[in-house]
Amino acid sequence: MLTIRGIELNTHSKDFKQLVNDLALIKNLFMSEGELTDWAKKELAEARKISDSENISLEEAKKRILEK
Repeated sequence: MLTIRGIELNTHSKDFKQLVNDLALIKNLFMSEGELTDWAKKELAEARKISDSENISLEEAKKRILEK
């Protein structure tokens, strides 16, 4: 089990675990002092190219995770 902001999530999915690790890395990059690395700048630029219509809400993400 993984608890995020009081929500317990079943973490059987390898992809979900990777997503959590990626988010932790991004969080650490933003919290550290100094400039973003070239890798982080590239990832951010790629993420900004994604249309909002392709994203899902936090509530939909929770729903999908909890259905598994």
